[in-house]
Amino acid sequence: MADTQPTPDKDDLRYLQLLAHDFPTISAVTSEIINLEAILHLPKPTEHFLADLHGEIDAFRHVLRNASGNIRRQVLEVFGTTLREQEIKELCSLIYYPEERLKIVRQADRDLHDYYQTTLSRLLPVCRRVSSKYTRSRVRKSLPQEFAYIIEELLHENADDRDKQAYVGVIIQTIIGTRRAEQFITALCYLIQRLAIDRLHLLGDIFDRGPGAHLIMDTLAAYHRWDIVWGNHDALWLGAAAGNACCAASVLRLSLRYANLGTLEEGYAINLVPLATFAMETYADDPCEQFHPHTEALTNKPSQKTERLLTMMHKAIAVIQFKLEGQLYRSHPEWQMQDRCLLEGIDAKAGTMTIDGKAYQLLDTHFPTLDPADPYSLSTEEAEVIRSLVHSFRISPALQRHAALLLSHGAMYATYNDNLLFHASVPLTETGEMKEVVVGGERVSGRALMDRVEQMVRAAFDDTLSREERNAGRDYIWYLWCGPDSPLFNKSKMATAERYFLSDRETWHEEKGWYYKLRDDAAVCDRLMDEFGVRGPHRHIINGHVPVRVGAGENPIKAGGRLMVIDGGFSRAYHNTTGIAGYTLVFHSRGFDLVQHEPFTSKEEAVRTGADIKSSTQLVEMTQRRARVYDTDKGSELRQQVTDLERLLRAYRKGIIRERG
Repeated sequence: MADTQPTPDKDDLRYLQLLAHDFPTISAVTSEIINLEAILHLPKPTEHFLADLHGEIDAFRHVLRNASGNIRRQVLEVFGTTLREQEIKELCSLIYYPEERLKIVRQADRDLHDYYQTTLSRLLPVCRRVSSKYTRSRVRKSLPQEFAYIIEELLHENADDRDKQAYVGVIIQTIIGTRRAEQFITALCYLIQRLAIDRLHLLGDIFDRGPGAHLIMDTLAAYHRWDIVWGNHDALWLGAAAGNACCAASVLRLSLRYANLGTLEEGYAINLVPLATFAMETYADDPCEQFHPHTEALTNKPSQKTERLLTMMHKAIAVIQFKLEGQLYRSHPEWQMQDRCLLEGIDAKAGTMTIDGKAYQLLDTHFPTLDPADPYSLSTEEAEVIRSLVHSFRISPALQRHAALLLSHGAMYATYNDNLLFHASVPLTETGEMKEVVVGGERVSGRALMDRVEQMVRAAFDDTLSREERNAGRDYIWYLWCGPDSPLFNKSKMATAERYFLSDRETWHEEKGWYYKLRDDAAVCDRLMDEFGVRGPHRHIINGHVPVRVGAGENPIKAGGRLMVIDGGFSRAYHNTTGIAGYTLVFHSRGFDLVQHEPFTSKEEAVRTGADIKSSTQLVEMTQRRARVYDTDKGSELRQQVTDLERLLRAYRKGIIRERG
């Protein structure tokens, strides 16, 4: 049959000539086409979704190591009928914590040679299984350099081939004989962890409440493939890193509220001495009853003396924050948040706060730095404290490095393999249409709104922009934290001051935006996915942000399976609210597993007894046909590459472009 493809035009020819630099011969082109077609028919790699980690470093690391139960599933599929439950538990524990488990083995009175041989013979089939979704080239890039050649040989030799059994056996015996067994076992375990998950998706809120947000960021910095859609708490820390004084004050207030200073002091070396000194001088005679930190979820509770200091610091920074908020709301009338300027409603002598013309009784009337004539002005001492604190945030190398990571790996939303990811919401109208919101002087909605918000965040860190543009972006991050039409908040107000100062709970109410009220409507979810260009018969929205109250019977699967909310309360502070300790989502070649976790005990317990996080798996959606790379976003890219290469091949064969070499 004659080739009826048209002759390439000038621009098309230029593109093919550029492509020819990488593939200069017909042989090179055909080899790459064969390679890409083979990759397209591999099983879809596994994706892992986590949300709202809130500094819970131990639980995060464990879930990362066990791949939300995916590694145990692989072990069961390999050995489910041949190993006892205790042996499976010990093998999984070894894969999760190889150094620690091997130390326990060494201390036990046992035949180490036999243990090493048995363990290697079990680890290799598991490693072969988790590597089966990847090309040899991809696996090779993941191998530890020290043992790369040996592992590659063992992974790709058929142990069932009788001619190869002696070959494999000699390799294993030599590894043991040269006293490299423990290093080799450790390398295999970490390789299994790496290959079990192809990509990690974070649905936001790494920071606040828990003690180890900085350690989570360090872990992510070394992780092979990950991305994040920013949460409101991530935005707050980005604002502090950018020099937004209001964000810095709120970061401190939240840290003091939960008696969690590890991330601030140990992680980012934020100097808290000026705040502590000011608080002790200003609030020494104030019981600060409303500002006692929440220590219920802490394993190491502060001493009485330390708790008293934290209480005074908590009140000091809260008052500073409320003053800074008022300054921002007055300077940004376009936010329409002047109703959140609450300090002017305080009458300390009468003991009341007036909101919308109604006077409420105050729980606290001691405001030594509040000037009734100018309630939002900072005292000289307060101004110096916040100046010092903002400077600390701005010059912290670790914080600036982590902010850069959030910017390079993050966005307001993402689409992957027919899934739309965002942390909290997309502002909607009462009828479920995309709501128009003013951002940076532009009226935008839906996808354009999310894009414009992201531009504002990035502007705060862009040294190529004018100071005015950077300041506008820096200020806007505060609106992103608590603004009514912020995609990361989307409530009528953030009732922080009311919760501190008023007992009347009607003032605490935060009316949720229409997204939260309509997200169980299938038509609304379909409209949102259409807006963001998410296609396909098995498309979904995946959110975090609002903890799912499992104990109260709330279902994380909404809108007929179109929406999954996977914030189940990783943070210890939420465990009583949700009744569980978090959700994670695993998307593999056969469908979605929603994994519900119980609280993590400790790493020490997991190592010593082999205890895993107790989890239950809910099959959200299983496909009849196993998904291939062909069905993914990467598959679309590869198919386009094949099409381009086929056009180059025709150009070579027609003599339009000549082979080189």
